[in-house]
Amino acid sequence: VAIKQLSLRKQPQKELIVNELLVVRDNKHPNIVNYLDSYLVGDKLWIIMEYMDGGPLSNVIKVVHLAEGEMAAICRE
Repeated sequence: VAIKQLSLRKQPQKELIVNELLVVRDNKHPNIVNYLDSYLVGDKLWIIMEYMDGGPLSNVIKVVHLAEGEMAAICRE
């Protein structure tokens, strides 16, 4: 598993986090890293997800540059 820790003090719109958790909780797909559970630990929200080799998507996006058509093909899949 992977654990994403969010500081709730630094989140101005906490309702957006709740909405995202509700969406990922109810949607399972073999091509998407799935949500497993979440816990409130102090002032941090721990989100438990399936582990994905290669690190977070945000790191990949900074290095890999895709053409618009490539992005569309990935989103379609």
